[in-house]
Amino acid sequence: MSQEKAKFFKMTDGTVNDWERIATCAKEYVKGLPDRILAEMRRLDDGPDAFAVGRLEHCLQTATRAYKDGRDEEYVVCALVHDIGDGLASVNHAELGAAILKPYISKKNHWMMENHSIFQGYYFFHYLGLDKSMRDKYKDHPYFEYTAEFCEKYDQNSFDPNYKSMTLEDFEPMLRRLLARPKKSIYKQTEKGKGVF
Repeated sequence: MSQEKAKFFKMTDGTVNDWERIATCAKEYVKGLPDRILAEMRRLDDGPDAFAVGRLEHCLQTATRAYKDGRDEEYVVCALVHDIGDGLASVNHAELGAAILKPYISKKNHWMMENHSIFQGYYFFHYLGLDKSMRDKYKDHPYFEYTAEFCEKYDQNSFDPNYKSMTLEDFEPMLRRLLARPKKSIYKQTEKGKGVF
């Protein structure tokens, strides 16, 4: 069944009915976010890669290590999705993954995801003529140690072709639970008490 379209061509001409249609459609689209994330995760192995394992396997190893270490579900999903941006935002992949999960996760986990690539550089930047201590510019940040620990315990060591990872399907219920409802939204509540998202 096709959705009735809004009647305006400029936002300044929109009506309450138009925006109610759009909001209804948007709510349904948001419900499909887990499926779109899972599809993008599967595409991580499409590009060329010189690592010992593919990018999807790296993410699965990172999340499996966090899960086996008893981290909470939000943290495990962050570990799973931390490199989702590799295919679409190769130069700033950490920012993309963090932006996708931002409405659903804590500030601490968002900061960790957004900055993990600089912290990960501690393990290899010097081989490329870069400063491995680049992360030190954040040494006074309250989430510095938290992010350094993520990279040390789960990220930098997750390139092992002999490691037995959980599957993407194993993590799917966790992802769906986390994305069931945003913790925060840019949209205010309506007079009827219901938010747009």
